[in-house]
Amino acid sequence: MTLLDEPHIRVLLLDIEGTTTPVEFVTQVLFPFASRKLEGFLQENSQDPQIQSIIGALRAQHREDVRLGLQPSLWAQKSAQEELETAIGYSRWLIRKDSKCTALKALQGKIWQKGYASGELRGQLYPDVPPALERWRKQKREICIYSSGSVLAQRLLFQTTTFGDLTGYIKDFFDTRIGEKAESESYKRIAALLDRAPREVLFLSDAGKEIEAANVAGFLTALCDRSGKLGEGKLGSKVIRTFDEVFPF
Repeated sequence: MTLLDEPHIRVLLLDIEGTTTPVEFVTQVLFPFASRKLEGFLQENSQDPQIQSIIGALRAQHREDVRLGLQPSLWAQKSAQEELETAIGYSRWLIRKDSKCTALKALQGKIWQKGYASGELRGQLYPDVPPALERWRKQKREICIYSSGSVLAQRLLFQTTTFGDLTGYIKDFFDTRIGEKAESESYKRIAALLDRAPREVLFLSDAGKEIEAANVAGFLTALCDRSGKLGEGKLGSKVIRTFDEVFPF
């Protein structure tokens, strides 16, 4: 049975990295930008209550990493400046590890916001994505995003594309505050928030563990293999190379 034989699917839930957006944009543009701007951003905004809250969350994540034996550098707290310098170093360590830490993603989103506002950054999408969003909306299907990047970062990416502001196509954005992407409970929560049965949702992602978790939650899934190197779909999910294959009519 193909995806076109599933008329009961009313929601498309999309991953970003490797699915709507080239991996290289994230790893070679966004991550280095955040790492490069991190120190100046934190020094300039250290008194902002939102940034102080993020630093507190980073401190808590640092304690958890120590408990797990991941060996981050020591967290210095003798002075506010020492703690700030520690937060900078720890954040860069998390970026190098491609950590999905929610506090790091919140911080990156704040830094990227300035980059998008200045024009230094502009959202990148695969060319088949905008026409697919338009097509699915005409089919009366809802479109949502679920990414480890913060909701702020997701919105900024879709607002600033070379195809224009595409956020009007998207009903909801979800990040790791809803839960980890490799955990089935996260997908159950999303279905509940959308007031949809799991079988009404199609999840598209390039990550096998995410596909498996969504399948366990009862979602329909398709493994998005942009490179042609990911192999067979997980748990029998369909493999697609482009959004042109998903509800093309």
